Amino acid sequence: MSGQLSDQDGGGAARGFPAFPARKGGRARGQSWWGGAWAGAMEDAWPDEEVLKKARAFARSGRIGPVTVSPGRIAAQVYGGEDTPCTTVLTLRQLGEDDWDLLWDRTAERPAELAALLAGELPPDLLEAAEDAGLGLLPGYGDLEPDCDCDEPDHPCAHALALGYQVSWLLDKDPFLLLLVRGRNEAQALEDLKSTLLLRAMTDDDEESDADAEGAEEDARSVAAPDVAGTPAAQAYAREPVALPPLPALPEPLLRPDGPATGLDADPLEQLIADAAARARELLAYTLGFTAELPPPLDEWQDTVRIAATHPDPRVPQRLRDSCGRPEELDRAAAAWRTGGAAGLDVLERRWDPPKREAARARTVFAAAWEDDEAPEVVVDGNRWTLTGRGIQLRQGRDDRWYPYRDESGIWWPAGEPSAEPALALAELLDG
Repeated sequence: MSGQLSDQDGGGAARGFPAFPARKGGRARGQSWWGGAWAGAMEDAWPDEEVLKKARAFARSGRIGPVTVSPGRIAAQVYGGEDTPCTTVLTLRQLGEDDWDLLWDRTAERPAELAALLAGELPPDLLEAAEDAGLGLLPGYGDLEPDCDCDEPDHPCAHALALGYQVSWLLDKDPFLLLLVRGRNEAQALEDLKSTLLLRAMTDDDEESDADAEGAEEDARSVAAPDVAGTPAAQAYAREPVALPPLPALPEPLLRPDGPATGLDADPLEQLIADAAARARELLAYTLGFTAELPPPLDEWQDTVRIAATHPDPRVPQRLRDSCGRPEELDRAAAAWRTGGAAGLDVLERRWDPPKREAARARTVFAAAWEDDEAPEVVVDGNRWTLTGRGIQLRQGRDDRWYPYRDESGIWWPAGEPSAEPALALAELLDG
């Protein structure tokens, strides 16, 4: 799911998102940290459980149109059964200029949160920086105002709360929407943060320069100038300059051979160079301590799958099918490689038994991903978790990531990118 800024210069006023399709079960709350925090804050502000239950069902019904998120406002057309849709709007207080300055000032004092923001992530601990500044990022009581032109007597109505739940789904994909609805899109927020850092650096430099100047002046008053006339440096500079030796002759130009010097076409040679560079990068990352383990060399099958998955020339996979001895397996193996490299291929081909503690944690996540009366039966086979009757499966990799799979004509195929959180991987499968 993606949205576009209405302006291209970073000062956009709104982002639009396509309507969510109907969901058959699953949690209505967002699965990510920010999505869950938004939904939890909304439920705390409007705790009527009967209305919340209706709103969760309505959010999954597919009857809410495209969602528009703009500073201080979230809006959508809602189809409640009548011919004419009703307009549902949630308004949220925007932060002022002083509020943003204070927030970024507090954030600049937190190295971990600062590094995450500059890397394009919205860290959960930013909430603490906002609280330190006396600001609220998540909606609080009286802060999030609903407005819907339906005839339901509840306030807020189920339409408004359902829209709020869908906002938590949007935050699963892009948590920076929380800053947008408070008045800053991602580009503006990062620019403000960088300006704060620059101002702090300039202030610190001015203070250090003043201190250095005072120290130098004191040294000049207290230390006499040394006599350097007899030093080796002074004697060297006193010598008469001599002429430089002539430049050597230029070498003869190299003759370009008529054909490839290696006897190979350029295409495989470029592939070999790219492979060597990738392996060198792995070795360097291990040497410098960025990775804890050195990836083992690939065997013949793994290397065949890697080439089939990464080579841009469509003729290459066909050549590999003809020569690898396992043509019926190659396409699925290449799809697995594209999701997670060697780890993704291992998840496809090998079943294993995770530690009991990890299995218990996964069971808790699966149970929390559904409403109490809608949870499907889950069949667990080692690291493979299959939702009975739904044709979807999650596989836990040895790299602690969860890989989504989908049943296609009785064969399990990789169905998307892996996630460190099983709830997010499951939500992606359900949306698909």
